[in-house]
Parts: sequence; C-alpha cells; structure tokens
Amino acid sequence: MQAEGDRLDKKTKGRWVLDELAKVMMEAPENTAIIVDSVRIKEQINHIRAAYRPVTHLHLTAPSEVLKKRYIKRYKGKKEIPPYEKVKENSTEKNIESLSEIADIVINTNLCAESDVLVRAATRMSLYGNNNTGYVDVIIGGQYGSEGKGQIAGFLSKEYNLLVRVGGPNAGHTVFEDPKPYTHHQLPSGTRKCDAPLLLGPGMVLNVEKLIKEISDCEVEYDRLSIDPQAMIIEEQDIKAEGNIKEKIGSTAQGVGAASARKIMSRGEKINLAKDVPELKPYIRPAIEVLTRTFANNGKVLVEGTQGAGLSLYHGSYPYVTSRDTTVSGCLAEAGIAPSHVRRVIMVCRAYPIRVQNPKDGTSGPMIGEITWKEISRRSKIPLKVLLKREKTSTTHRDRRVGEFDWELLRKAALINGATDIAFTFTDYLSPDNELARRYEQLTKDTINMIEEIEHVSKARVSLIGTGFDSRSIIDRREW
Repeated sequence: MQAEGDRLDKKTKGRWVLDELAKVMMEAPENTAIIVDSVRIKEQINHIRAAYRPVTHLHLTAPSEVLKKRYIKRYKGKKEIPPYEKVKENSTEKNIESLSEIADIVINTNLCAESDVLVRAATRMSLYGNNNTGYVDVIIGGQYGSEGKGQIAGFLSKEYNLLVRVGGPNAGHTVFEDPKPYTHHQLPSGTRKCDAPLLLGPGMVLNVEKLIKEISDCEVEYDRLSIDPQAMIIEEQDIKAEGNIKEKIGSTAQGVGAASARKIMSRGEKINLAKDVPELKPYIRPAIEVLTRTFANNGKVLVEGTQGAGLSLYHGSYPYVTSRDTTVSGCLAEAGIAPSHVRRVIMVCRAYPIRVQNPKDGTSGPMIGEITWKEISRRSKIPLKVLLKREKTSTTHRDRRVGEFDWELLRKAALINGATDIAFTFTDYLSPDNELARRYEQLTKDTINMIEEIEHVSKARVSLIGTGFDSRSIIDRREW
C-alpha cells in the first residue's frame, strides 16, 4: 500500500486523494462531516484545502518506540507482515512528522487516553456541534406540587426533540386522555402524546418494578428511552425507612429520600445503580451523550420537574419538604444540563394551592389562608363530591388540603426559579364560566384581573392558562 500510494502521488502530484474524496462528497447528504484517514504528504492536504471549506488537519504523533510497540501488538501472529524498521524505510513514512508543521492541531497520543484523543479531535472538527445550538425549556411547580405540570408538559411535548424527567416516583403527573387519563410517575408526561425520545438523567431515583410497568403501559421501545447508568435504584429497605416521616409530615414514603441518602452515605460500598439492573440494560445510555447528540442537531429539549418550589429541600419550609431541590437549578443538575442552554422557565401555579392532608399526629406543613373544599365548591359551582374525588394525591391517593392563592410564595418562587412564563391552572375553580373559555377574553373579568396581578407580582407573562381537564382546556398565549 505504501508503494501504491507513492506511485499515485508521483503520477497525480498528490491529487488522487482529492479525486476519490470528491466522489464520496457527490453522494453524501448536505453538511455531512467527512474524515479522511489519512493524508501522507503536504500536496494531498493542499489539494483538499483548495477544494473545500472548512478543513481541519489533525496530526497524531507519538515517540518511535511507542509506535513500534503498537505496530507489533496490532500485527502479532499475522504472517507476511514486515518488521517495523522495514516499514519506516519508506521515504514518505520517514517524512510523515514534517506534516505537524502545517497541521491545525497536533496530538501526542502517548500523553492522552484514547477517549482524550477522541474528545480533542472531535471538538476541533465540530463533531459535537456548537454548544450554543438547541435550547432547553423547563417546567417546574411554583407551589406545593399538584399544580397541573403533567397536563402542561403533555400539551407542549410535541414541540420538542427530547423529553427529560427528573425526580422520582414520589410524584404523579396526570395527563388527559380519552376515555381515561393516565398518570406518569417516572416517564415524561409527553410519552403518550408524541414520539420524541425520552431521557431519565443521572439524578433520577427509580422504582424498577413501577418503571417497567409504566414502560409497558406506554409501549415504549428500547431505542426511544435512555436511562443514565448512574440513576439510583430504590430498594425495599428505603421504602420501610420512610415510614416514620410519613407519620410526621405526610410524606409519600416511596423511598426516594432514603435511597438518595443511601447513595450519599454508601460511597465506597456496593449499591445498585441503573446500570446494575438487568431489566434496564437495554435502556442504559449516558445522559451526556444523548444531550450532546440532541444539541448537536439543534434539538429542543423539554425538562419536566416534579413537586413545587414550596417543597424544595433548600427553599421550602423545612422540615415540611421533599428530598430534593425542586427548583430549576435542581432539575438541571439532575438532568446534567448547563444553565446556559435554558431558553424558557415555565412555572406552573394553580388558582388554589394544595398540600397533602395532615397525618394523624403531625402536619404536612404551613399553608397561608387555608380554606375548605366546601368553600371551593361554593365558589366554583363544582359539586363537593366531585372535588373530593378529584383532589386526591396522584401517588398515594390521599386527600388534599387547600388554601387561598399565596402571593408571597408566588414572588419567592418566581425569583428563585427565574420564571419567564407562568402556566396558571385550575381557573375553573375560580368560576364555572372559565371552563367553557377557549380564548383569553372569554375568561371572567375577575380571572383576567387575577392573571394581570400574577404578572405584576411574578414579573413573568401568564402564557398558558388551564381552564379544566379536557382536550381543549389550555389557552395558549405564548409569544414563542
């Protein structure tokens, strides 16, 4: 091959590589990246540079003794392979190091791991894409959870190239479907609304049995769902460990907090992560690879948070909080996404915030202006029996407490999350007339006044308005 290369170089003055490359380029799709492995003389490079833009010349080097060891290892046991010294006698081979003088980047492969060489080379050739391409929109709760994030996420999901869910099975997101709504506990709420790929990031805490059932219910194929290998697995011991906080603060006691604590405290010991679970093997893919590929293709990502800002481990009223940071910052960290990718932050708030019912000998936490469902029934004209049946927690099916709209919490949540948009839900609880509204101006005057006040306090536009729970229950006022 060396001899044939030398013959062609002499005959064409190094142009033969370009001629073959041109044939490939004619058949390749537009904007395809082509790697030529490899060039041997300066003239070959000059011909390619003159014909195409952009061209990145990458020169790999290593000490001669290292190259000799690699050569012997590669061809060990193969017959009719000349010794390394014989190969190096070729005049072109002797001068190969001179190409480093004109290269765009020189990498000493003896000083780098294979993965390092790949990263440096691929980055120089822009194979990972531009970090500024694509964007992320994040849906988070602005109160104490159950704000209707699932319905909002389901509504928006068709506009995205990747759906990401964070948190764990201690939160259920219900999406309207006919004839029966479906509640997602670990998969993104748009799973059954579109065909976009799904991602569960490294910060997820998973109940394997429930996840497998949800995958089956939603008929999710192996190649559609990616689960980061470092997601934590809930064990039976974690669920048992949370019985105490269930009695004290009304926790869902799904084992998420105990599993998260065990992941921290068991460093150095053997624990089960997603990569260790046989049933999950077909879905295991590093989140960073999935996200990198999406952004390289200018993809749009929807991150779906769980619970609400008022339940944040750091920013809620401790100890009446959940086991994670429920703000945008926490969601991005769990997914493995840089803040610079975020375009919109959609904070979901309901007309009357709720908390889970108080346990027998404790409380689920403070709530300003707590009122009764009987009073909500009077205002909304929704039968009390319907409200009591509807207002049960998605995961544990317990009754909920309810209170007046909390303006101080709205301001705090908007500041912590940097909300760009508000999704205002359950406006049918304000007036029965709102349930029939399909446009903004069809909402009641009091509702419009409240929306305007929400915009003043939050400094964010109310872009999405929930008027009920059906296929036409969201008024879209977005400007994006």
